[in-house]
Amino acid sequence: MLQFATAGESHGQALIAWISGLPAGLRVDLEFINGELHRRQLGYGRGGRQKIEKDRAEALAGVRHGQTIGAPIALRIENRDWANWERAMAVEDREEDRQARRPLTAPRPGHADLAGAIKFDLHDARYILERASARETAARVAIGSLAKLLLREFGCEILSHVVAVGQVRLERQVGWKEIQAVCANLDSPLRCVDAETEARMKQEVDQVLRAGDTVGGIFEVVAHRAPPGLGSHMQWDAKLDGQLARAIMSIQAVKAVEIGAGVTAAGSYGSEVQDEIAYDAERRRFRRPSNRAGGLEGGITNGEDVVLRGYLKPISTLRRGLGTADLVTKESLQAAYERSDVCVVPAGGIAGEAMTALVLAGACLEKFGGDSLGETRRNFEGYMRQVEQF
Repeated sequence: MLQFATAGESHGQALIAWISGLPAGLRVDLEFINGELHRRQLGYGRGGRQKIEKDRAEALAGVRHGQTIGAPIALRIENRDWANWERAMAVEDREEDRQARRPLTAPRPGHADLAGAIKFDLHDARYILERASARETAARVAIGSLAKLLLREFGCEILSHVVAVGQVRLERQVGWKEIQAVCANLDSPLRCVDAETEARMKQEVDQVLRAGDTVGGIFEVVAHRAPPGLGSHMQWDAKLDGQLARAIMSIQAVKAVEIGAGVTAAGSYGSEVQDEIAYDAERRRFRRPSNRAGGLEGGITNGEDVVLRGYLKPISTLRRGLGTADLVTKESLQAAYERSDVCVVPAGGIAGEAMTALVLAGACLEKFGGDSLGETRRNFEGYMRQVEQF
């Protein structure tokens, strides 16, 4: 079973990522992992934090001589901003550090500040926001990169692009080659496949920045050539669409998830929604001319691309703070402002890629098993021969 977890605070010493269950013999490309971390930091509308951090992962355990050894893997990502917070976020309770603390008692509407403070009985939301921060997704992107490397062994690639920023939306279908091209272009400000639409998205961000506001949007994650037969219809928690929806929903600021054409399908007739089935004799596989189901039927992958959309609300930290109430005095005041981004939709897509990869990698290992990559690959190849002969 593939298991993973993260630890660390936004302004703490470091982020830690832990993953267990990867087979031995998988080549670990640290430059690829660091490249994924760099992609997460890109995007028009990012804040000053990205100018400080230069995220790079360091393997502490589970990787030897460039390969997994079957043991749990621990990765560390240094927080360079720790130098500015070492006394405010000190581990030990030292008298000389108490005056350096930066308590936050003006919770931000829409953030975990107030709900977390009530839950943990803390009248300083600093400890809540530090862990609730989307900075945590850097750790998920790091271990998600390992999942991506495993999925490559099965011919599956995962990428994302931006569909909407605020009121500006891409209103056409997108092909896999277009997604590949825009992802390869690290200078693309918002990772939208259409240059004209991207220019209008950029204008939307500029307008929001001038107003001291924030803006949300929609990212789309595509798992290209995901193997058919992952997941199951047998029990509710075995359904892969449910697992993927939970994974995308777990990303900070995501408030809705769509699979395939799910939102449009809800207002359509069955004859307009279902993907008809044909058989490709040359490739010896069943195929669908359309993919409104997003590659999942009955909680099982059907051989088409898996397509997921995450709907991001505008982030909660506004320069023009909203009304709130002080955690200690209970008096009305303006919400606190922490250095933050204006638009995080492209970064949300990278986190979405990571979470999709982790879920699909887990489903592959559940189906194909194997303690070594060679064993897993043999099982996969045998299954794919079965699929071809079906």
